[in-house]
Amino acid sequence: MPQPANLARFSAVRDSFAGAAAGPYLDVSARSLLYCGARSALDGYLDANAQGRLNKSEMFAAVEKTRSLYARLIGADADEIAFARNVTDAIATFATSLPWETGDNVVVCEALEHPANLLPWYGLGPRFGVNVKTVAPVEGRIPLDGILAAIDERTRAVAVSSVTFAPGFRFRVAALGAECRRKGVLLSVDGAQSVGSIDTDVAALNVDALAASTQKALMGLYGLGFLYVRRPVAESLDPIFLSRFGIATEGHEASVGNPAQYKLANGARRFDVGNFNFPAAIAVGRSLELLHELGMKNVESYVCGLANKLAVGFIEAGLPVFGGKPGPDGSHIVAVGRSLGLEHDAAGDERMRDLYAYLSANNVRLSIRRDLLRFSLHIYNDEGDVARVVELVRRWNRR
Repeated sequence: MPQPANLARFSAVRDSFAGAAAGPYLDVSARSLLYCGARSALDGYLDANAQGRLNKSEMFAAVEKTRSLYARLIGADADEIAFARNVTDAIATFATSLPWETGDNVVVCEALEHPANLLPWYGLGPRFGVNVKTVAPVEGRIPLDGILAAIDERTRAVAVSSVTFAPGFRFRVAALGAECRRKGVLLSVDGAQSVGSIDTDVAALNVDALAASTQKALMGLYGLGFLYVRRPVAESLDPIFLSRFGIATEGHEASVGNPAQYKLANGARRFDVGNFNFPAAIAVGRSLELLHELGMKNVESYVCGLANKLAVGFIEAGLPVFGGKPGPDGSHIVAVGRSLGLEHDAAGDERMRDLYAYLSANNVRLSIRRDLLRFSLHIYNDEGDVARVVELVRRWNRR
Protein backbone atom coordinates (compact mmCIF):
# COMPACT_ATOMS: atom_id res chain seq x y z
CA MET A 1 0.00 0.00 0.00
CA PRO A 2 1.16 3.61 -0.54
CA GLN A 3 2.81 5.58 2.26
CA PRO A 4 0.55 7.67 4.58
CA ALA A 5 1.07 10.87 2.58
CA ASN A 6 -0.17 9.14 -0.55
CA LEU A 7 -3.06 7.61 1.36
CA ALA A 8 -4.14 11.11 2.30
CA ARG A 9 -3.92 12.14 -1.36
CA PHE A 10 -6.09 9.21 -2.44
CA SER A 11 -8.61 10.13 0.26
CA ALA A 12 -8.78 13.65 -1.17
CA VAL A 13 -9.14 12.30 -4.72
CA ARG A 14 -12.36 10.56 -3.74
CA ASP A 15 -14.07 13.95 -3.45
CA SER A 16 -13.36 14.52 -7.15
CA PHE A 17 -15.84 11.79 -8.16
CA ALA A 18 -19.46 12.70 -7.51
CA GLY A 19 -20.69 9.12 -7.77
CA ALA A 20 -18.43 7.90 -4.96
CA ALA A 21 -20.82 9.31 -2.36
CA ALA A 22 -23.79 7.30 -3.66
CA GLY A 23 -22.47 3.96 -2.43
CA PRO A 24 -19.57 1.59 -3.19
CA TYR A 25 -18.94 1.82 -6.91
CA LEU A 26 -16.98 -1.34 -7.73
CA ASP A 27 -17.45 -1.47 -11.49
CA VAL A 28 -14.53 0.29 -13.16
CA SER A 29 -14.04 -2.81 -15.34
CA ALA A 30 -17.30 -1.85 -17.05
CA ARG A 31 -16.90 1.93 -16.86
CA SER A 32 -15.44 4.43 -14.45
CA LEU A 33 -17.02 7.22 -12.54
CA LEU A 34 -16.20 10.44 -14.37
CA TYR A 35 -13.43 12.53 -12.84
CA CYS A 36 -14.56 16.09 -12.10
CA GLY A 37 -11.51 17.47 -13.91
CA ALA A 38 -12.53 15.59 -17.04
CA ARG A 39 -16.09 16.86 -16.61
CA SER A 40 -14.82 20.43 -16.30
CA ALA A 41 -12.72 20.11 -19.45
CA LEU A 42 -15.68 18.63 -21.32
CA ASP A 43 -17.97 21.40 -20.12
CA GLY A 44 -15.48 23.97 -21.35
CA TYR A 45 -15.41 22.35 -24.77
CA LEU A 46 -19.21 22.18 -24.97
CA ASP A 47 -19.58 25.80 -23.86
CA ALA A 48 -17.14 26.92 -26.55
CA ASN A 49 -19.00 24.84 -29.13
CA ALA A 50 -22.37 26.29 -28.11
CA GLN A 51 -21.04 29.82 -28.23
CA GLY A 52 -19.16 29.49 -31.51
CA ARG A 53 -15.76 29.89 -29.86
CA LEU A 54 -14.13 26.59 -30.84
CA ASN A 55 -10.57 27.05 -32.06
CA LYS A 56 -9.39 24.08 -34.08
CA SER A 57 -5.71 24.86 -33.60
CA GLU A 58 -6.28 24.66 -29.86
CA MET A 59 -8.23 21.44 -30.31
CA PHE A 60 -5.37 19.85 -32.23
CA ALA A 61 -2.94 21.01 -29.55
CA ALA A 62 -5.12 19.40 -26.88
CA VAL A 63 -5.16 16.12 -28.82
CA GLU A 64 -1.38 16.12 -29.04
CA LYS A 65 -1.09 16.85 -25.32
CA THR A 66 -3.34 13.87 -24.58
CA ARG A 67 -1.31 11.69 -26.95
CA SER A 68 1.88 12.62 -25.10
CA LEU A 69 0.32 12.11 -21.67
CA TYR A 70 -0.88 8.65 -22.62
CA ALA A 71 2.45 7.73 -24.22
CA ARG A 72 4.29 8.69 -21.04
CA LEU A 73 1.82 6.66 -18.97
CA ILE A 74 2.81 3.42 -20.72
CA GLY A 75 6.48 4.22 -21.34
CA ALA A 76 6.14 4.92 -25.06
CA ASP A 77 6.96 7.78 -27.42
CA ALA A 78 4.15 10.02 -28.66
CA ASP A 79 4.78 8.88 -32.25
CA GLU A 80 4.02 5.31 -31.17
CA ILE A 81 0.43 6.22 -30.22
CA ALA A 82 -2.58 6.39 -32.55
CA PHE A 83 -6.13 7.31 -31.62
CA ALA A 84 -8.91 4.77 -32.12
CA ARG A 85 -12.63 4.60 -31.40
CA ASN A 86 -12.31 1.80 -28.84
CA VAL A 87 -10.35 -1.36 -28.08
CA THR A 88 -11.96 -3.34 -30.90
CA ASP A 89 -11.09 -0.63 -33.39
CA ALA A 90 -7.50 -0.48 -32.13
CA ILE A 91 -6.96 -4.23 -32.32
CA ALA A 92 -8.65 -4.49 -35.73
CA THR A 93 -6.53 -1.62 -37.06
CA PHE A 94 -3.35 -3.41 -36.06
CA ALA A 95 -4.49 -6.88 -37.11
CA THR A 96 -5.66 -5.92 -40.59
CA SER A 97 -2.50 -3.91 -41.30
CA LEU A 98 -0.16 -6.88 -40.85
CA PRO A 99 1.24 -8.48 -44.04
CA TRP A 100 -0.51 -11.83 -43.72
CA GLU A 101 0.05 -14.83 -45.97
CA THR A 102 -2.42 -17.65 -46.44
CA GLY A 103 -1.82 -20.28 -43.78
CA ASP A 104 -0.45 -17.89 -41.16
CA ASN A 105 -1.94 -18.15 -37.69
CA VAL A 106 -2.53 -16.18 -34.51
CA VAL A 107 -2.62 -17.79 -31.06
CA VAL A 108 -5.27 -16.84 -28.46
CA CYS A 109 -6.92 -18.25 -25.32
CA GLU A 110 -10.45 -17.92 -26.65
CA ALA A 111 -12.31 -18.90 -23.47
CA LEU A 112 -10.89 -15.95 -21.50
CA GLU A 113 -10.86 -13.21 -24.11
CA HIS A 114 -13.44 -10.50 -24.60
CA PRO A 115 -14.98 -10.42 -28.10
CA ALA A 116 -12.94 -7.25 -28.71
CA ASN A 117 -9.82 -9.40 -28.73
CA LEU A 118 -11.34 -12.30 -30.66
CA LEU A 119 -13.48 -11.11 -33.55
CA PRO A 120 -10.80 -8.92 -35.18
CA TRP A 121 -8.54 -11.99 -35.40
CA TYR A 122 -11.26 -14.35 -36.60
CA GLY A 123 -12.21 -11.75 -39.19
CA LEU A 124 -8.83 -12.24 -40.85
CA GLY A 125 -9.76 -15.74 -42.03
CA PRO A 126 -12.08 -14.94 -44.94
CA ARG A 127 -9.92 -12.09 -46.18
CA PHE A 128 -6.36 -13.34 -45.67
CA GLY A 129 -6.66 -17.06 -44.99
CA VAL A 130 -5.39 -16.68 -41.43
CA ASN A 131 -6.09 -19.42 -38.87
CA VAL A 132 -6.84 -18.84 -35.20
CA LYS A 133 -5.22 -21.34 -32.85
CA THR A 134 -6.91 -21.39 -29.46
CA VAL A 135 -5.40 -22.58 -26.19
CA ALA A 136 -7.53 -23.90 -23.32
CA PRO A 137 -7.44 -22.02 -19.99
CA VAL A 138 -6.03 -23.62 -16.85
CA GLU A 139 -7.91 -22.92 -13.61
CA GLY A 140 -9.39 -19.77 -15.10
CA ARG A 141 -6.04 -18.43 -16.23
CA ILE A 142 -4.34 -17.97 -19.59
CA PRO A 143 -1.57 -20.61 -19.55
CA LEU A 144 1.82 -19.20 -20.54
CA ASP A 145 3.20 -22.66 -21.29
CA GLY A 146 0.17 -23.49 -23.42
CA ILE A 147 0.51 -20.30 -25.44
CA LEU A 148 4.21 -20.94 -26.05
CA ALA A 149 3.56 -24.55 -27.04
CA ALA A 150 0.98 -23.44 -29.62
CA ILE A 151 3.42 -21.16 -31.45
CA ASP A 152 4.73 -22.76 -34.64
CA GLU A 153 6.57 -21.71 -37.78
CA ARG A 154 3.41 -20.12 -39.23
CA THR A 155 2.50 -18.08 -36.13
CA ARG A 156 2.76 -14.40 -36.90
CA ALA A 157 1.08 -13.00 -33.78
CA VAL A 158 -0.08 -13.90 -30.28
CA ALA A 159 -3.04 -11.99 -28.77
CA VAL A 160 -3.62 -11.90 -25.01
CA SER A 161 -5.21 -9.69 -22.35
CA SER A 162 -2.89 -8.29 -19.70
CA VAL A 163 -5.75 -8.70 -17.19
CA THR A 164 -8.76 -10.80 -18.19
CA PHE A 165 -12.16 -9.13 -17.98
CA ALA A 166 -13.31 -12.19 -16.02
CA PRO A 167 -12.12 -13.55 -13.68
CA GLY A 168 -9.57 -10.72 -13.62
CA PHE A 169 -6.22 -12.48 -13.27
CA ARG A 170 -3.02 -10.87 -14.50
CA PHE A 171 -1.13 -12.57 -17.28
CA ARG A 172 2.68 -12.81 -17.38
CA VAL A 173 3.00 -10.50 -20.36
CA ALA A 174 6.72 -9.83 -19.93
CA ALA A 175 7.61 -13.52 -20.00
CA LEU A 176 5.54 -14.10 -23.13
CA GLY A 177 6.88 -10.92 -24.72
CA ALA A 178 10.48 -12.01 -24.28
CA GLU A 179 9.79 -15.37 -25.93
CA CYS A 180 7.77 -13.83 -28.75
CA ARG A 181 10.56 -11.36 -29.46
CA ARG A 182 13.09 -14.21 -29.50
CA LYS A 183 10.91 -16.23 -31.89
CA GLY A 184 10.12 -13.28 -34.16
CA VAL A 185 6.39 -13.40 -33.31
CA LEU A 186 4.40 -10.22 -32.70
CA LEU A 187 2.68 -9.76 -29.34
CA SER A 188 -0.63 -7.87 -29.32
CA VAL A 189 -2.11 -7.05 -25.90
CA ASP A 190 -5.63 -6.03 -24.93
CA GLY A 191 -4.97 -3.62 -22.07
CA ALA A 192 -8.59 -2.61 -21.48
CA GLN A 193 -8.57 -4.01 -17.93
CA SER A 194 -5.06 -2.94 -16.94
CA VAL A 195 -4.05 0.44 -18.34
CA GLY A 196 -4.87 3.10 -15.76
CA SER A 197 -4.99 0.59 -12.89
CA ILE A 198 -1.77 -1.39 -13.37
CA ASP A 199 1.63 0.24 -13.92
CA THR A 200 2.51 -0.46 -17.55
CA ASP A 201 5.83 -0.21 -19.39
CA VAL A 202 5.52 -1.46 -22.95
CA ALA A 203 9.28 -1.67 -23.45
CA ALA A 204 9.79 -3.81 -20.33
CA LEU A 205 6.88 -6.02 -21.40
CA ASN A 206 8.26 -6.50 -24.95
CA VAL A 207 4.85 -5.60 -26.35
CA ASP A 208 4.45 -4.88 -30.06
CA ALA A 209 0.89 -3.53 -29.90
CA LEU A 210 -1.32 -2.47 -27.00
CA ALA A 211 -4.97 -1.42 -27.14
CA ALA A 212 -6.87 0.50 -24.47
CA SER A 213 -10.08 2.51 -24.20
CA THR A 214 -10.82 5.58 -22.12
CA GLN A 215 -14.11 4.80 -20.35
CA LYS A 216 -12.60 2.35 -17.83
CA ALA A 217 -9.57 3.00 -15.62
CA LEU A 218 -8.54 6.05 -17.67
CA MET A 219 -11.69 7.73 -16.31
CA GLY A 220 -12.88 9.23 -19.57
CA LEU A 221 -15.73 8.80 -22.04
CA TYR A 222 -16.96 6.11 -24.39
CA GLY A 223 -15.92 6.46 -28.02
CA LEU A 224 -12.15 6.86 -27.69
CA GLY A 225 -9.28 4.40 -27.53
CA PHE A 226 -5.52 4.30 -27.92
CA LEU A 227 -3.36 2.05 -30.07
CA TYR A 228 0.32 1.69 -29.23
CA VAL A 229 2.48 0.10 -31.92
CA ARG A 230 6.23 -0.29 -31.37
CA ARG A 231 7.96 2.07 -33.79
CA PRO A 232 9.91 -0.49 -35.90
CA VAL A 233 6.75 -2.55 -36.29
CA ALA A 234 4.53 0.43 -37.10
CA GLU A 235 6.92 1.73 -39.74
CA SER A 236 6.90 -1.64 -41.48
CA LEU A 237 3.12 -1.53 -41.95
CA ASP A 238 0.70 0.13 -44.35
CA PRO A 239 -2.53 1.23 -42.62
CA ILE A 240 -5.73 -0.36 -43.81
CA PHE A 241 -7.26 3.14 -43.98
CA LEU A 242 -5.38 6.19 -45.22
CA SER A 243 -6.29 9.58 -43.78
CA ARG A 244 -4.94 13.11 -43.91
CA PHE A 245 -3.76 12.64 -40.35
CA GLY A 246 -1.91 9.46 -41.28
CA ILE A 247 0.38 11.11 -43.82
CA ALA A 248 3.39 13.36 -43.30
CA THR A 249 2.14 16.63 -44.76
CA GLU A 250 2.48 19.99 -43.04
CA GLY A 251 0.12 22.91 -43.26
CA HIS A 252 -3.67 23.06 -43.11
CA GLU A 253 -5.48 19.85 -42.23
CA ALA A 254 -6.93 19.66 -45.75
CA SER A 255 -3.52 20.01 -47.43
CA VAL A 256 -2.24 16.77 -48.91
CA GLY A 257 0.09 17.94 -51.68
CA ASN A 258 0.15 15.36 -54.46
CA PRO A 259 -2.02 12.52 -53.05
CA ALA A 260 -0.41 10.04 -55.44
CA GLN A 261 2.97 10.67 -53.78
CA TYR A 262 1.96 10.61 -50.13
CA LYS A 263 4.41 9.70 -47.39
CA LEU A 264 3.14 7.90 -44.31
CA ALA A 265 3.41 9.63 -40.95
CA ASN A 266 6.03 8.51 -38.48
CA GLY A 267 5.37 5.56 -36.21
CA ALA A 268 1.81 4.72 -35.21
CA ARG A 269 0.51 8.13 -36.29
CA ARG A 270 -0.05 6.57 -39.70
CA PHE A 271 -3.03 4.76 -38.16
CA ASP A 272 -4.80 8.00 -37.15
CA VAL A 273 -8.08 8.58 -39.00
CA GLY A 274 -9.45 12.10 -38.54
CA ASN A 275 -11.21 14.04 -37.38
CA PHE A 276 -10.45 13.11 -33.80
CA ASN A 277 -12.99 12.66 -31.03
CA PHE A 278 -11.99 16.04 -29.64
CA PRO A 279 -14.27 16.20 -26.58
CA ALA A 280 -13.30 12.70 -25.42
CA ALA A 281 -9.60 13.41 -26.00
CA ILE A 282 -9.78 16.68 -24.09
CA ALA A 283 -11.65 15.07 -21.19
CA VAL A 284 -9.33 12.08 -20.78
CA GLY A 285 -6.34 14.38 -20.90
CA ARG A 286 -7.33 15.74 -17.49
CA SER A 287 -7.73 12.22 -16.10
CA LEU A 288 -4.29 11.29 -17.42
CA GLU A 289 -2.84 14.30 -15.63
CA LEU A 290 -4.38 13.00 -12.39
CA LEU A 291 -2.85 9.55 -12.89
CA HIS A 292 0.56 11.13 -13.51
CA GLU A 293 0.20 13.23 -10.38
CA LEU A 294 -0.60 10.17 -8.26
CA GLY A 295 2.01 7.98 -9.95
CA MET A 296 1.03 4.67 -11.51
CA LYS A 297 3.05 2.59 -9.07
CA ASN A 298 1.07 4.22 -6.25
CA VAL A 299 -2.20 3.73 -8.14
CA GLU A 300 -1.50 0.03 -8.68
CA SER A 301 -0.48 -0.48 -5.05
CA TYR A 302 -3.56 1.32 -3.80
CA VAL A 303 -6.25 -0.30 -5.95
CA CYS A 304 -4.77 -3.80 -5.80
CA GLY A 305 -4.33 -3.45 -2.05
CA LEU A 306 -8.01 -2.62 -1.69
CA ALA A 307 -8.95 -5.56 -3.91
CA ASN A 308 -6.79 -7.87 -1.79
CA LYS A 309 -8.58 -6.74 1.38
CA LEU A 310 -11.94 -7.20 -0.30
CA ALA A 311 -11.07 -10.74 -1.39
CA VAL A 312 -9.84 -11.69 2.07
CA GLY A 313 -12.98 -10.20 3.61
CA PHE A 314 -15.16 -12.21 1.25
CA ILE A 315 -13.32 -15.43 2.06
CA GLU A 316 -13.70 -14.80 5.79
CA ALA A 317 -17.41 -14.18 5.20
CA GLY A 318 -17.72 -17.53 3.46
CA LEU A 319 -17.94 -16.42 -0.18
CA PRO A 320 -16.33 -18.54 -2.91
CA VAL A 321 -13.73 -16.10 -4.26
CA PHE A 322 -12.72 -17.48 -7.64
CA GLY A 323 -9.12 -18.64 -7.44
CA GLY A 324 -9.09 -18.52 -3.64
CA LYS A 325 -6.77 -16.33 -1.59
CA PRO A 326 -5.21 -13.54 -3.69
CA GLY A 327 -1.85 -14.42 -5.21
CA PRO A 328 0.76 -12.75 -7.43
CA ASP A 329 -1.61 -12.83 -10.42
CA GLY A 330 -4.26 -10.85 -8.56
CA SER A 331 -5.34 -7.44 -9.80
CA HIS A 332 -7.86 -4.74 -8.92
CA ILE A 333 -10.64 -7.20 -9.83
CA VAL A 334 -12.22 -9.71 -7.42
CA ALA A 335 -14.50 -12.39 -8.88
CA VAL A 336 -16.92 -14.40 -6.76
CA GLY A 337 -18.40 -17.74 -7.82
CA ARG A 338 -17.49 -21.41 -7.97
CA SER A 339 -17.01 -21.88 -11.70
CA LEU A 340 -16.30 -19.89 -14.83
CA GLY A 341 -19.24 -20.02 -17.22
CA LEU A 342 -20.34 -18.39 -20.46
CA GLU A 343 -23.04 -15.94 -19.36
CA HIS A 344 -22.11 -12.28 -19.63
CA ASP A 345 -24.79 -10.58 -17.53
CA ALA A 346 -26.38 -13.42 -15.57
CA ALA A 347 -25.19 -15.95 -13.01
CA GLY A 348 -26.26 -19.58 -13.20
CA ASP A 349 -25.83 -19.99 -9.44
CA GLU A 350 -29.07 -18.98 -7.70
CA ARG A 351 -27.22 -17.87 -4.57
CA MET A 352 -24.98 -15.59 -6.61
CA ARG A 353 -28.00 -14.10 -8.37
CA ASP A 354 -29.57 -13.42 -4.99
CA LEU A 355 -26.38 -11.83 -3.64
CA TYR A 356 -26.11 -9.64 -6.72
CA ALA A 357 -29.70 -8.44 -6.24
CA TYR A 358 -29.12 -7.83 -2.53
CA LEU A 359 -25.96 -5.79 -3.07
CA SER A 360 -27.51 -3.81 -5.92
CA ALA A 361 -30.52 -2.99 -3.71
CA ASN A 362 -28.06 -1.64 -1.15
CA ASN A 363 -26.40 0.74 -3.63
CA VAL A 364 -23.37 -1.39 -4.45
CA ARG A 365 -22.41 -1.20 -8.11
CA LEU A 366 -20.88 -4.38 -9.59
CA SER A 367 -21.20 -6.59 -12.68
CA ILE A 368 -21.78 -10.22 -13.60
CA ARG A 369 -19.31 -11.66 -16.10
CA ARG A 370 -18.93 -15.32 -17.08
CA ASP A 371 -21.32 -16.41 -14.29
CA LEU A 372 -19.14 -14.64 -11.71
CA LEU A 373 -19.89 -11.57 -9.62
CA ARG A 374 -17.19 -9.10 -10.58
CA PHE A 375 -16.02 -6.37 -8.19
CA SER A 376 -13.48 -3.93 -9.66
CA LEU A 377 -11.90 -1.06 -7.75
CA HIS A 378 -10.24 2.22 -8.66
CA ILE A 379 -8.72 5.31 -7.11
CA TYR A 380 -12.06 6.71 -5.88
CA ASN A 381 -12.68 3.65 -3.69
CA ASP A 382 -11.47 3.39 -0.10
CA GLU A 383 -11.38 1.01 2.84
CA GLY A 384 -14.83 2.24 3.82
CA ASP A 385 -16.20 0.82 0.58
CA VAL A 386 -14.49 -2.49 1.28
CA ALA A 387 -15.82 -2.65 4.83
CA ARG A 388 -19.34 -1.71 3.71
CA VAL A 389 -19.52 -4.44 1.05
CA VAL A 390 -18.07 -7.13 3.34
CA GLU A 391 -20.58 -6.18 6.06
CA LEU A 392 -23.43 -6.38 3.55
CA VAL A 393 -22.27 -9.88 2.59
CA ARG A 394 -22.30 -10.89 6.24
CA ARG A 395 -25.85 -9.53 6.63
CA TRP A 396 -26.91 -11.40 3.50
CA ASN A 397 -25.46 -14.58 4.96
CA ARG A 398 -27.49 -14.09 8.15
CA ARG A 399 -30.79 -13.61 6.34
